[in-house]
Amino acid sequence: MSEKDSINGSTTPGAYAEEALARVQQLRKWREEIPHFAIPEQIDSTRRLSPAASVPPEFIEMTNMAVANETALVRGDGATPAQVRDLVGYADAFDPLADELEALATFVRYSTTAARNAAGSEALTTYSLAGRLAKRAKYAHLRPYVADMRRALGRVKRSTTPEEVAQRLAKRAEAAAARVAANAAKAKRQITA
Repeated sequence: MSEKDSINGSTTPGAYAEEALARVQQLRKWREEIPHFAIPEQIDSTRRLSPAASVPPEFIEMTNMAVANETALVRGDGATPAQVRDLVGYADAFDPLADELEALATFVRYSTTAARNAAGSEALTTYSLAGRLAKRAKYAHLRPYVADMRRALGRVKRSTTPEEVAQRLAKRAEAAAARVAANAAKAKRQITA
């Protein structure tokens, strides 16, 4: 779909939701299709795996050769050299897929932000135009819309109670008195110096 189509409103929000749901379902099917697929059990699971996962491939192959040539190194519960090579092959083959999916997630997130930006820019332009027009008698009927937009945007000055005004003025007076006292002390030090 082109940007022009989305601006003209040729696609309904419901259609977008259906399309997004279909893509999510496709991605979820991959969980069953990707070999050795695992979901971390804890938040720091990847960090816990990193030390052994980051050993050099040459080291892994050297241990495979040692196990293949020395029966004393063969463990009953250990993986065979062929199984270890298979795991390395899997990791090498699927790392680029993970990179591509991360890039895709970044691009989808950017696309949604760009769409929100375009919608927000249109709304802000309309708000600005309505605000300017509402100042004219001919367009006085726009004033309630402008007031509603201003409230929704969060740009309404909340009314202050007399108590709040008094508290604010008292704080300003205290700050001013503190500044006067500090300046007087500074002047006194300069005179005596």
